[in-house]
Amino acid sequence: MKCKPVRTGCDLSLRKRINNMKRTKIILLLASSMLVLSSCNRKNKRSDAYGNFETTETIVSSEVSGKVNSLTIDEGVSVIVGQKVAVIDSTQTYLKRAQLIAQKALVQSKRESAQASIDVFQQQLKNAQKERIRVASLVKESAAPSKQLDDIDYNLAVIQKQIASTQTQFVAINAEILSVDAQLAQLSDQLKKSYIINPIAGTVIETYVEQGEIAAPGKAIYKVADLSSMYLRAYISGDQISKVVIGKSVKVLIDNASGGVDTLQGTVSWVSSQSEFTPKIIQTRDERVNLVYAFKVKVANDKGALKSGMPGEIILNY
Repeated sequence: MKCKPVRTGCDLSLRKRINNMKRTKIILLLASSMLVLSSCNRKNKRSDAYGNFETTETIVSSEVSGKVNSLTIDEGVSVIVGQKVAVIDSTQTYLKRAQLIAQKALVQSKRESAQASIDVFQQQLKNAQKERIRVASLVKESAAPSKQLDDIDYNLAVIQKQIASTQTQFVAINAEILSVDAQLAQLSDQLKKSYIINPIAGTVIETYVEQGEIAAPGKAIYKVADLSSMYLRAYISGDQISKVVIGKSVKVLIDNASGGVDTLQGTVSWVSSQSEFTPKIIQTRDERVNLVYAFKVKVANDKGALKSGMPGEIILNY
């Protein structure tokens, strides 16, 4: 006669735990299967090209040397075309210009003095010519010696040479004035360049000097970029290059903060005419190939979500 085992409360509790563990394993297996299927679906629908966003950055430098007297920008601020963003000290340049202006006035006074001398000589020449006519008439009538006429002719020749000699001074005087004018134009240009004028509309990315520091020709003052639109630089293999046409609309994918993907609209703006070796960080649709073509997609950055260096994906046909 067989005895039935007596089930205690501990046995029932253990059996429930075992059943719960089995259910948990089944749920985990199902979840894993769903993830695998989702991964497979994503691989089947993967993007055609991958790359990173970039923008055209402009580094504004000083063209003159001097202390930065004023700097009205900071990183992250927006600037417009023609905005005065900094002032370089130009005291020495201003003083040199004032000195040249005085020097030009002195040279001009020399020219006026030379012209006055010529006017005097010309009047003397007219008087001598009239006197010659009178004396020549007297000599003809034997009322005056011929030597007196010869003296007048000698005096006329001297006056004419004095006029010619004085006129030659104008060449040197005019050349000196042209030299001073050129120096004045140079200093005026330096004074103009002491004001740093922003060349493009955009956002200040980085500043390199502070107010009170010394600027030098070629020294960078700040970096500005137009962030209203960004360019996604990507690479594609040769068998797909025919799908990349300038002006074509494409889909751009970027990662969002919640772990998902945001979809943006982009337009192909540039396609390289030459192939190059695949960059190490880039993978094309056919994994890694030897030669690829670079191209850029312009994407509007209305909300400011796009940043330089951010990765992105491109779907050509959708």
